[in-house]
Amino acid sequence: MEKWTPKHEAPEPLEGPVVATVTGGTILWFVLFVVQVPFYGWFDDRGHAWWIWVCLAGAGLGLIGIWYVRGRDAALKRAAAAQAAAAQGESAPGETAQADGATASGSTAAS
Repeated sequence: MEKWTPKHEAPEPLEGPVVATVTGGTILWFVLFVVQVPFYGWFDDRGHAWWIWVCLAGAGLGLIGIWYVRGRDAALKRAAAAQAAAAQGESAPGETAQADGATASGSTAAS
């Protein structure tokens, strides 16, 4: 079991254009499906009809992936904005008091 013990910390995950990457992959799967559909008979005669359905499944799962990564991206942006707002609130206590007074008086901002 000793050989499976990590010797160093894992590197930080890379962040990139995740939404664009998943969208591009989904489009690629759908294009592969559309290109193969006219040749369904050829694939079926050779026992490879499942290739077509794999492409359709990839496109369908890609749509779920797009929905997921867009939500993740929005959550990360909300968290970063909240963290930035908290950092501003700590550095400028007068602005925080004004914001608290506005919400205490009954006026609320739409979410």
